[in-house]
Amino acid sequence: MSNPALIDTGSSVRDEETFDVSAVSQWLASKVDGLSGEPEVSQFTGGASNWTYRLFFSQQHDFILRRGPAGTKARSAHDMGREYKLQSALKSEFPWVPEMIGYCADTSLIGSDFYVMRRIAGIIPRKNMPRGLSLSEQQTSSLCRTMLDKLVALHSIDIESSGLQELGKGAGYAERQVSGWSKRYRQAKTWNVPSGNKIMKWLAANLPTEERLCMTHNDYRLDNLILNPSDPTDVLAVLDWELATIGDPLMDVGNMLAYWIEADDDAIARSTRRQPTHLPGMFTRRQIIDYYCEKMGIDAEDFVFYEVYGLFRLSAIAQQIYYRYYHKQTSNKAFKNFWFLVHYLHWRCRKLIRQRGR
Repeated sequence: MSNPALIDTGSSVRDEETFDVSAVSQWLASKVDGLSGEPEVSQFTGGASNWTYRLFFSQQHDFILRRGPAGTKARSAHDMGREYKLQSALKSEFPWVPEMIGYCADTSLIGSDFYVMRRIAGIIPRKNMPRGLSLSEQQTSSLCRTMLDKLVALHSIDIESSGLQELGKGAGYAERQVSGWSKRYRQAKTWNVPSGNKIMKWLAANLPTEERLCMTHNDYRLDNLILNPSDPTDVLAVLDWELATIGDPLMDVGNMLAYWIEADDDAIARSTRRQPTHLPGMFTRRQIIDYYCEKMGIDAEDFVFYEVYGLFRLSAIAQQIYYRYYHKQTSNKAFKNFWFLVHYLHWRCRKLIRQRGR
């Protein structure tokens, strides 16, 4: 039997991130039969990108609202309409996507477009597991395998027969990603971060010779999963499909590895940990590569490009967020030192490139 105290419920809404609850309630009532009144609203504050809220009307009517943040943002980022459409299309092929309720393109309601999905009650493994939940090493390893098995399932979907190929641009994905993230990094650059020119040139010169295309998540992490409260090694749902597209599966893994902090990593890396990857029994980054590639039947010998890409991409994301803080588009103090994180991520990129030797 599950412990209700383990279930992720959110916290108070930040003062600067409130919205017109009445307007949303009226809009939602037009989408959901039998809905009335206004919900109890809480906010999930773990993320640094989109703003996510819980709208609790009743046990029967319990929802999640997702919207983009205030302030200047990348043109292709925070596209709530795309995120809603993608999950709606993917649901029949990948059952671990939450049920979509509706999308609102009218930005006058809360200052942004948004979508609403049905809430799935469960455990979200954030920086640490919830108090009162202790997994054995065997359970932790089982959770890693289950997590990777879901990623393999996503990457194994037949995108043509399912019609999902329309969600991507097709061939040339790796080149588009490297040039795209390089451009976004340059545009968001502030005086106190490195140029990144050598890393960007290296990535452009070392693009994979073989391109695989599949449905990718591109933000696949433990803290984007909902775990079963009765069996925390079981994944109920995968969240945050903001960056999902038709892309290269190994780049998807590289993105995941950039966030994967091991127990014996250096102090700077450990200070950035946002998921409980330090627990005894957790896979190492090398074990993740080996397990995933064995399941997919892929040669895992040289993974450096994908690791460097994941780290550089993460540095660009961090810099975009820091850019908003630097220009006072957000006052969230959690972003104050992201410039230092950018330096660190570039150092790790350069270290991997040197170790590869070419």
